[in-house]
Amino acid sequence: MSMLHPTGVFSAALTPLDNALNPDLPVFVDHAKRLIAQGCDGIALLGTTGEANSFSADERKAILEASVQGGIEPGRLLPGTGVVAIPETVALTKHALSLGVNTVVMLPPFYYKAPSEAGVIAAYSEIVERIGSSDLRVVLYHIPQMSAVPVTANIIEALLKRYPGTFTGIKDSAGDFANMEMLVKAFPGFAVLAGADPLLLPLMRAGGAGCITATSNLVAADLAFIYRNAKDPSKAAEVDAAQARVVAKRNQASKFAQMASLKVLLAKETGHQGWTRLRPPLVPLNAKESAQLLAA
Repeated sequence: MSMLHPTGVFSAALTPLDNALNPDLPVFVDHAKRLIAQGCDGIALLGTTGEANSFSADERKAILEASVQGGIEPGRLLPGTGVVAIPETVALTKHALSLGVNTVVMLPPFYYKAPSEAGVIAAYSEIVERIGSSDLRVVLYHIPQMSAVPVTANIIEALLKRYPGTFTGIKDSAGDFANMEMLVKAFPGFAVLAGADPLLLPLMRAGGAGCITATSNLVAADLAFIYRNAKDPSKAAEVDAAQARVVAKRNQASKFAQMASLKVLLAKETGHQGWTRLRPPLVPLNAKESAQLLAA
């Protein structure tokens, strides 16, 4: 199974850690399977929410391998493979392809701030050329508040022209709905995916393709319902109710640090306290914060 254009609800999956703060692979695979059972079309693992940039290349490969070996269809997995050094991005992406995982989410190289658009285009081009596979599908990752390297319409236009069929979508996590609407109109057939849970509904109504979001770790079923019924007037009341639950859960998870909060809420939901761990420099919520969060 391979996605020509990623559409649907993809969970920006959290990564569980063991006592030594290493990725807990069996727990991760169980979580990913549960998300799919709840209605997610796929798992966008090793993204910002998954703490990907806290893990080594070997750890990232191990998480992806465990997912495929654990029985998750490769076509449902969208691993983040974009890192600062081009050869490492190439190696991670080739590894994904070797497992039958054709679609990856790719940050631009993000250490040097404010590179030129030409520089970002050159980086993505170099990566595609070095991989040299017609199977490759790339979802660009626009999260300037973290990367400080925006993926602009000019960059998208150049890459679509240069590599038709390779760049199939974008995860827009900047939170600017006007930008998402502009991209939907400017690039027909290019999958625009919301990076914020509450924006899935308006984006679907504006012709978007779906979402890759964090609160989906907790509200996958509601997001899947919204995705499937956003344009059905007869389901409007149910869609609005699901949207209200999504927004409420996202607001709850945003009171304190988001990833730490999501992990506390997931630990409560699953009964597995190990979920509360994060790898430094990210830190778990303290006892007082956790209590306040769970009481909300």
